[in-house]
Amino acid sequence: MGDKPVLTKIAVLGVGRVGTAVARTAMQAGLAVNVAASKGAEEIALIAEIITPGAVAMTAADAVADVDLVVLAVPLHKFRTVDPRMLDGKIVIDAMNHWHDVDGPLEDVTGDPRSTSEIVASHLAGARIVKALNHIGYHELEEDARRDIASGAEGRGLESRRALAYATDDADAAAATHELLDRFGFEPVFAGALASGIAFESGTDIFNDSFDAVGMRAALADAGIPALVAA
Repeated sequence: MGDKPVLTKIAVLGVGRVGTAVARTAMQAGLAVNVAASKGAEEIALIAEIITPGAVAMTAADAVADVDLVVLAVPLHKFRTVDPRMLDGKIVIDAMNHWHDVDGPLEDVTGDPRSTSEIVASHLAGARIVKALNHIGYHELEEDARRDIASGAEGRGLESRRALAYATDDADAAAATHELLDRFGFEPVFAGALASGIAFESGTDIFNDSFDAVGMRAALADAGIPALVAA
């Protein structure tokens, strides 16, 4: 990747705790942000004004229309309510997790051997899906972000940043996500194909812990994901 920022604007679908934390972190990273939810733009405008000041509340279709990247942060049990047509060709980060207490058993997810992001990708067939931002607490996004530390400090005796893994089958989506995580203040670690995202779904060792980049690569290797060069 080059050093010049490419991303200028993102959309966040979902204005719950995760979605609003992503929106705030993105704005702190210098990005313009559109936010949307299942409710109308007018209904979430007050939420945006109070919780994500600076973000622009829109309908979902308008929010994603002219952005570089979309973060999907709706409850997993609602992902089939997202219209696939509006995300056709878009880079979409799947930040969702299966929370039993919220989502219920979701037999079409738990009974499927694929990763949850592969299942989401089947629904959003034209989108370029990335699994990322799911294995960090919403409050940690702002607490653990270190935009004052340069990327690649780990293993060189320097203070390092918390690593976040991402998985995708799309090279351009990988590059965009790498930039996003870096600008958020985290060390991006490419985990390979979208199917590899199962290694950091809820309940896994990676999900339940935090690592620098060296530790993340070791944890991915322990999960059966071979070491990869970052996109």
